[in-house]
Amino acid sequence: MISLRHITKCFRDGEREVVVLRDLDLDVAAGAFTAVVGPSGSGKSTLLYVAGGLDADYEGEAVVAGRDLRALSARERAAFRNVSVGFVFQSFNLLPALPAVENTMLPGLFAPPGVPAPSIGQLRIRAMEALDRVGLADKASRLPAHLSGGERQRVAIARALLSRPAVLLADEPTGNLDAVSGEAVIQLFSAMVRDGVTVLVVTHEERVSAAAGRVLHLEEGRLR
Repeated sequence: MISLRHITKCFRDGEREVVVLRDLDLDVAAGAFTAVVGPSGSGKSTLLYVAGGLDADYEGEAVVAGRDLRALSARERAAFRNVSVGFVFQSFNLLPALPAVENTMLPGLFAPPGVPAPSIGQLRIRAMEALDRVGLADKASRLPAHLSGGERQRVAIARALLSRPAVLLADEPTGNLDAVSGEAVIQLFSAMVRDGVTVLVVTHEERVSAAAGRVLHLEEGRLR
């Protein structure tokens, strides 16, 4: 489902070139729950951006859900992300003026050219299905300010699931949560894997990596 080959990612820091990912290889099977651990600044987020088609400025080959990401135009990558990949971040990134159901609907309102746009009614139905999946259908009308941190993260997960993606990428998804809320999010990821979703999480938290079927360590730009 995810195949990265010889990925090298660099950036300039003044006169200095910094290598973030160095000839990195990664294979994640369909329906697997994989965690990548490493200290802050080790390149974990960069790895996710490459795998999700958010970053195309790298050397190597990235094939995700059967698509060669380097072969896609910027518009095609946007369409790929909209349909095939869900993203969950440490910050919930919910719009405070919108209730949970409308926050969940947002990705469907901004479908890129070439992606058929569902009607508002269809989007609402799919958003309610996604909220039900994360246990929040009864709180669909609540604003983010009236939800707990764990509930807001579950809304963010529902939003990531709106397009029923094959791959879910999560960047420190429990970093802002207490133990109980974090455990609920981890259990959600495990349930998605049982449903056939491929989950790749980058984290520094042992409670997340302990739930994964496979744990990789990112050190000096390579996975070990």
